Amino acid sequence: MSRDPAREREALLTSAVRTVLGGTDAHGATVYLRSRDRRSLVLCAVAGVPLSVLGPFRRIAAAGPLPIAVTYRTGRTVLLADTEDTMRRFPQLAVGLPYDFASAYVPVRAGEEVFGVLGMLWAASDDGVPEAARRHARAVAARLAAGLAALEAAGHPVEPNGETTVVELTPPSAPTTRVGLFDWDVALGEVAADDQFCEIFGLAPGDFDGRAESLAARIAPGDLPEFRAAVRGALERGRVLAARLRVLDRDGHPYPVELWARVPRDGPGARGRLVGAVLDTRTGTAAAAAVERLREGVFSLDPDGRITYANHSVELLLQARREDLVGHHPWQVLPWLSDPVYENRYRAALLSQQPTAFLARRPPDHWLAFSLYPDAHGVTGRVVAADAPSDAAAAPAAEPAAPGTWTGLGVMYHLLQLASALSEAVTVREVCRAVADEILPALGGQELAIYTIREKHLHLVSQSGYPDGFLDRFEGTPVGARVPGAETLSTGTPIFFENVGQLAAAYPGLALDDMGAWAFLPLIASGHPVGSCILGFDRPRPFTLEERGLLTALAGFIAQALERARLYDAEFTLARGLQQALLPHRLPRLDGIRIAARYLPGTQGMEIGGDWYDAIVTGRDLCLVIGDVEGHSVGAAATMGQLRSAVRAFATGGNPPDEVLARTNELLLDLDPGLLASCCLVRLTPGEGTALLARAGHLPPVLRHPDGRAEALEVPGGPLLGVDQHAVYPISDLRLEPGSVLALYTDGLVEDPAVEIDAGVDRLRAALAGPEVGRLIAEAGLDGLADRVLREVGSTHRVDDVALMLTAYR
Repeated sequence: MSRDPAREREALLTSAVRTVLGGTDAHGATVYLRSRDRRSLVLCAVAGVPLSVLGPFRRIAAAGPLPIAVTYRTGRTVLLADTEDTMRRFPQLAVGLPYDFASAYVPVRAGEEVFGVLGMLWAASDDGVPEAARRHARAVAARLAAGLAALEAAGHPVEPNGETTVVELTPPSAPTTRVGLFDWDVALGEVAADDQFCEIFGLAPGDFDGRAESLAARIAPGDLPEFRAAVRGALERGRVLAARLRVLDRDGHPYPVELWARVPRDGPGARGRLVGAVLDTRTGTAAAAAVERLREGVFSLDPDGRITYANHSVELLLQARREDLVGHHPWQVLPWLSDPVYENRYRAALLSQQPTAFLARRPPDHWLAFSLYPDAHGVTGRVVAADAPSDAAAAPAAEPAAPGTWTGLGVMYHLLQLASALSEAVTVREVCRAVADEILPALGGQELAIYTIREKHLHLVSQSGYPDGFLDRFEGTPVGARVPGAETLSTGTPIFFENVGQLAAAYPGLALDDMGAWAFLPLIASGHPVGSCILGFDRPRPFTLEERGLLTALAGFIAQALERARLYDAEFTLARGLQQALLPHRLPRLDGIRIAARYLPGTQGMEIGGDWYDAIVTGRDLCLVIGDVEGHSVGAAATMGQLRSAVRAFATGGNPPDEVLARTNELLLDLDPGLLASCCLVRLTPGEGTALLARAGHLPPVLRHPDGRAEALEVPGGPLLGVDQHAVYPISDLRLEPGSVLALYTDGLVEDPAVEIDAGVDRLRAALAGPEVGRLIAEAGLDGLADRVLREVGSTHRVDDVALMLTAYR
């Protein structure tokens, strides 16, 4: 039988979650897997934690500040002992889950491959995360990674498929219901039954003779007429559901059971047979009866917060019918419990695994005391009448929420996450992504468009959910145009349309899509118009005063972040333009020599850096230079420009590499900028295939030989420039064979927080080795190889600039 890869992956995730919970005493577990583009981590399996609670964390950025992302990037386990530890180290997580629990995050790693992260939650304690639990979790994560690696090696994808597996935990208590199965030939009076069926009827399995009369003798005499009527009805209608009767135990005492049966559709004598089950529910029935007799209310919530049981006293105290409560969240069916504070109490109990209590007022003035007792399988609740607190206004009765309005903690946490994300977003793109990621899920919107003003016209900078090409007609709309996205900005007032009719009546002829309600929000920062934000909802909806106020406040918040980001982008563009001007505009062309170079700015921060490269023709020789001034600032870039000019001047004068570095070192000390620099210089004589190499604190070049081997040239070098006035920079001889490729680079290419820098150099060596590299050079040239090196060696989370220069000798 061919295996189903999707089911195998789900089985691996389920097994990992169950195993880690069983061996660590954790009450909750999650598994995140990397997305296909490696930019996100997606929640793929969860147990013991409501999926609704993790809504804001279903997909997180791999480059983000949450502990799951840090574990994925570094490959190291992250341990958080309690709320204080979480708040201090990962405030973004504490904002979204402000509850007291300990947690651990373990990389799901096979070799150098990190597939995702296994997370666990414990009740907070002074001991934090137990050491034994850490070892067990690492072992489970390793087994999961091995299973995923095997699937991947077989050619099957292991990336998320968009679904989250909710693993149901087995209750710790034994089942309270026994089930016995039977097959009854009514015409012949013969019954085939399993051992459980016999025990329910008070018979030892070996003593049952298979006759219906023997079973009838085990039924309470008063219930025989009803039993026979149920059998006749089943034969006529084809089935019987939940016929109740009493059977006798071995001591002759009656107890209740339920009969479920049907007539088989086919087979010999089908119309005269019944197959089905008998349920012994007396333990559960007795327990329920005992709870029903209590004067205090007792109820049960599943892990997602829905009511699964409520006794009669709950009905009386809450003034609600059981059938209206079971299957629903209490804060959704009881308006006076709709305040988010009550849902928060439930979440706090479940995630912290600590009992909690609170008071609530049932209108008009009846006070109730609630107690919640959690475990990994849900929450048992108790409710009793209570006296009014001294400050009765502290817990007001909430008004019913209108259908479709934004209530509950999910919205609150999305908005808090938006605030946190906007505080960290520095570019316009990051601001727009944060708004799309948090606003649409929080408010239930389907479309989002953000426009900014440029030269008194609106220009789209971000959109989500719109049909392809729909917004093209609005590009460049004048600020004073008669369209809602422009008018909301010119008037400074939000515009809301609760249905299509309102929008069509206000703006006849305006192009519409399939949305049912809209909010057009002006983005104004410090009294200055920045742009407009448009939200679309797929169904008509009323916008309450509270919602309009919330959206207006959000618009101001977004505007401030967007304006700050626009200024950043402008300064960033200017700074990068200045830095690019300091780099060579073109590289020399020589017979037998090909050169390709790349420069990439760091992915974090705006300040320009000090990386540079150069290629200088000096008579019959070619000097290849790469260097890196420490720091990221205008001063670093200025020093880089001075050093580049100095190296070019000294090299053009015919000085050997060691003298070029020595004189550049003296110049840097004379300039005294307070900065150090590294440099590597190679003087190549193409006609002879020889080279002289000198290093000043720089990483070793990597040489690819014509046969496909690649090695790091660990030749002697001198100290960094700017350290020692009398520093000496040894020269090493190098012989290049035709077909060789020499790689010079700065440390930004090979740095990664998760590994030693030697491992990064080895990654570069591996990326240059092998016969496929030769084929790539033949097909795509040296530029194709440069792109491959950046793609395979460079980190997507780099904070430093990258300079790379490849030279091929033919």
